[in-house]
Amino acid sequence: MTRSPTVLVVGGGATGAGVARDLARRGVDVALVDRGGLGSGTSGRSHGLLHSGARYAESDPVGAEECIEENRVLREIAGECVRDTGGLFVELATDDPAYFDAKRAACKDVGIPTTVLDAAAAHERVPGIASDVERAMAVPDGVVYPSRLVAANAAAVEANGGTVHPHAPLEALAVEDGRVVAATIGGRVDATFEPTFVVNAAGAWAGDVAAMAGVDVEMAPSRGAMVAVDHDALGPVLNRCREPEDGDIVLPHADEVVLGTTSVPVDDPDDYERADWERARCVEECAAMLPAVADAEVTRTWWGVRPLYAPDEADTDRRGISRGFFALDHADDGVANLASVVGGKLTTYRRMAEATADLVADHLGVDEPSTTADATLPGADDPDRLDAFVDRYDARNPSDANVDDAAR
Repeated sequence: MTRSPTVLVVGGGATGAGVARDLARRGVDVALVDRGGLGSGTSGRSHGLLHSGARYAESDPVGAEECIEENRVLREIAGECVRDTGGLFVELATDDPAYFDAKRAACKDVGIPTTVLDAAAAHERVPGIASDVERAMAVPDGVVYPSRLVAANAAAVEANGGTVHPHAPLEALAVEDGRVVAATIGGRVDATFEPTFVVNAAGAWAGDVAAMAGVDVEMAPSRGAMVAVDHDALGPVLNRCREPEDGDIVLPHADEVVLGTTSVPVDDPDDYERADWERARCVEECAAMLPAVADAEVTRTWWGVRPLYAPDEADTDRRGISRGFFALDHADDGVANLASVVGGKLTTYRRMAEATADLVADHLGVDEPSTTADATLPGADDPDRLDAFVDRYDARNPSDANVDDAAR
C-alpha cells in the first residue's frame, strides 16, 4: 500500500504531535507516526514540570523568557493537561545566598514574577519543609500531565484532517536526487508513504532517523531518574536554589511526589544503565528540602532520556548543554525536503512546533500563519475526554501513570 501525505512527521511525542497539529490547522495534509504509543519516548518519561523559566533565568535568559511565555499559553489552551501548583525556589542554610539574589534579579529581567518568602512564610506555605530553610522565592511553576497533553494534540491533528499512527515505526527512508521520495512504515501501518516533506521529531532518536536519509544530526542524550514516593501533603513544586545538581526538584503529583533528577550521558537511548545510586541520590538530595520523603514508600521509579543536541559537546557530562531547541533545515545538508527539530523542553513544545511548522510552510509555499497559541486543545476542560484520547493513542506513560480523575 502507498500513501502520499503532504507532510510525514516522525515522532509522536509532544513536539511531533505539536508540529502535526500546527500544520493540520494550516490546512496541510499531515500523517504522524510513532514506533510505540504516543509520548512513549522522552515526553512521557519526564518529571512533568511546567517551567516558569526561573530555573534557567540567569544561565539562559532567552530560554527562560520562552518558558514563561509558553507557561502562560499552556495555562490558557491546555486546561486539565496542566495543574497550577505554583513553585518555590528554596534556599537552605548551606546554599549560597548570592545565587538566590542573582536568580531573582535574572527573573525580573526576563519578566518572571517572583515573591520572596522568609523562613516563617515558607514553613506556612509548606509545613513539612526543611527546618534550615532560610528563605524561598515563589514563581509560577506548575505540573504537566504529558499523556493528556500529547493525546490532546493528536486529537487536534485528526480533527483537522490529519492522520495519527501509534505503533508504526519508521523503517527506512529512500532518498533520490537530494529528496526523500519514500518512507517505509511498519507495525500497524505496514505501508510506504511518499510525502512531499518529512519532519524528524524523534527526540533522542533524531540522529537515527536523520541517518536513514544520510544526514548527520549529532545528539548527546543524557538519562535522568525520577522517583515517585507516597506523599500527598505538598502544594507547590520545590526547586533547590543552587546550581543545577542531582535531586533538586520535588513535584506534587496527585497522592505522590516525584523526586528528580540525575544527568548521566548515554550512548544509546534504548540501551542504558538504570543505576541504584541514582534512585538513592534523588531521595537523599530531595529530602534535604522535604525531609518526609526520606522514609516515604517508593511507589515507582522511571528513567527518561533528554534529547540534547550538542555537536561540539558530546564528550561532556551534558548537564550544561543548552536546553534550547533547534529547527534544522537539511536542505543545507543536501536533502531538500527534510527537517529535524531537536533539543528543547516539554514546556516549550508548542513554540518548537510552531518554528518547525513555519520552516515547513516556507518550503511548501503555505501562507497560513500558526494559530496554536490561541486555540484550546480538544477536551481541555473534560478530564474524561482527555483520558479517552490517552487510551485511543496508547499514550499512558510513566510520568503520569498515577493520575486519574479523582486526583484532579
